Amino acid sequence: MTKPLTRDQAANACVEILDTEFFNALCEPTRVQLVRTLVLNGRSDIQTLASHFPQDRSVIARHLQVMERAGIVVSEKVGRHQFFELDGPTMVQRVEAILDLMRVIVPICCPGKGAA
Repeated sequence: MTKPLTRDQAANACVEILDTEFFNALCEPTRVQLVRTLVLNGRSDIQTLASHFPQDRSVIARHLQVMERAGIVVSEKVGRHQFFELDGPTMVQRVEAILDLMRVIVPICCPGKGAA
């Protein structure tokens, strides 16, 4: 049986899991729209992705680099083209880790209305 976390441990764990590139990458509207575009179209090269946006191709490429570092997309270079697709397993793993931690932390810090 695992020993319950102290408030200090819970707070540190919360900061560690929530202060990540993952959330920073998703707080930009263009990047959220890139996720949408990849869901709709699947694996795409930068030129194809950029054709859906008013920004220059180089700006979209920089957004995709941020998303790749955050584990939201993966890329593959084929000849002169670089293709991007969503990294679904990594995204699910990140969200599940956050949910698992929240299930532990909520009873410690913020049980809500009606709690004893």
